[in-house]
Amino acid sequence: MDAEGAANRLAELIRIPTVSSRVPGASDAAVFERYRERLTELYPRTHAVLEREVLGDGALLYRWRGSTDEPPLVLMAHYDVVPVEGQGWTRDPFSGLVEDGYVHGRGAIDDKGSMVAILEAVEALVAAGVTPRRDVYLSFGNDEEVLGVGAQLAVATLTERGIRPWAVLDEGGAVVTGMFPGVPGRVAVVGLAEKGVLDVELVTSDAGGHASAPTRGGAPARLARAILRIEEHPFPARLHDVVLGMVDAVGRYADAPYRALFAHAGRLRPALAQVLSRAGREANALVRTTVAVTRLEGSPAANVLATRALAHLNIRIALGETVQTTVDRLRRVIGDPAVEVRVVSGSDPSPVSRADNDAFALLSAAARAAYPDAAVAPYLMVQASDARHFSQICDSVYRFMPFDLSRDELAALHAADERISVATLHRGAGFFRHLIAHL
Repeated sequence: MDAEGAANRLAELIRIPTVSSRVPGASDAAVFERYRERLTELYPRTHAVLEREVLGDGALLYRWRGSTDEPPLVLMAHYDVVPVEGQGWTRDPFSGLVEDGYVHGRGAIDDKGSMVAILEAVEALVAAGVTPRRDVYLSFGNDEEVLGVGAQLAVATLTERGIRPWAVLDEGGAVVTGMFPGVPGRVAVVGLAEKGVLDVELVTSDAGGHASAPTRGGAPARLARAILRIEEHPFPARLHDVVLGMVDAVGRYADAPYRALFAHAGRLRPALAQVLSRAGREANALVRTTVAVTRLEGSPAANVLATRALAHLNIRIALGETVQTTVDRLRRVIGDPAVEVRVVSGSDPSPVSRADNDAFALLSAAARAAYPDAAVAPYLMVQASDARHFSQICDSVYRFMPFDLSRDELAALHAADERISVATLHRGAGFFRHLIAHL
């Protein structure tokens, strides 16, 4: 496979600004259509051999027929991206600049990079005359970033045809270094599950009036107290079996003092949960339900008292909890009937996928083929992905990007200066090639 060619093809796709929006009609349908057309031009062999259909407003579902009728493998990605406004980019986010060994731009990792890695592998295998042992489906979403319906349409289509996948692989964990205390080497973390997502509004009202005569304890003050109570009473830290499995797998590669600690993780669950909760933002998110205040609203004018104060909370629900138990706890913690807790949308955590089967073993082997020095560990994905929809029809749904990413590169996801190295993109394509070739 051609590393430089793959980088240039990714750069071309980055230049097509497929920004999705939750506002109906706000996304540019012509831009998304241009992206789909360009795919056919960049990957002609894939489009000559695989069957392609467009679902809904632009989700893509490909079928590569295998040599047997065994249940298929589904490889997922999405080609919509988040907006760039208000971010301090040092380069044009849609330039697709290839410079100093990196491809720069929005979607370089999330998630056009994954799509290109998949298509590079498929194109190379088709060119080599390879037919996979089982069917391979490519499910490429057009609205993942706005919690859209593209993946749900793919699941519905497969369900209508009586197809239950052997395994599903979507974005999620990555190959990371220095993320675990005492573990100096690289670790490929493969998501077995993902946390639930809950959007909540806290709303409280007042009579309002002129700001020259304020009322003590008005709507903004009540809202502020509610937010502070949530901040001061975080959800409890607990070590779920998935996280315990990660600690156990990673601990085998830790330095001596940490190896002894991790070896007894099962008996030290409460203490280890507390340690992880204080080890940084990422580790804390693994062991508890998290609450982020993402939006505040008050008075529309500087000299008018607010008649309504609103806070939007984005909540990621830990395994073992539900939307209902989370909302119930919020109400107890706030303890103020004048502050209404409104559920905007929500979904419970996903089921936990198997790690004791041939599918996980093959995925692990492909990760080691691409990164021979990396340990492979199960992982809890703290973000949401389209993969959760496939849990309805498959018990082996995994979340893993085969990319070696630094802390800075991970921090650029959904932020300024997103980028991926040419070498990492090439290794990712090698991962998918190994995965498909060894089905």
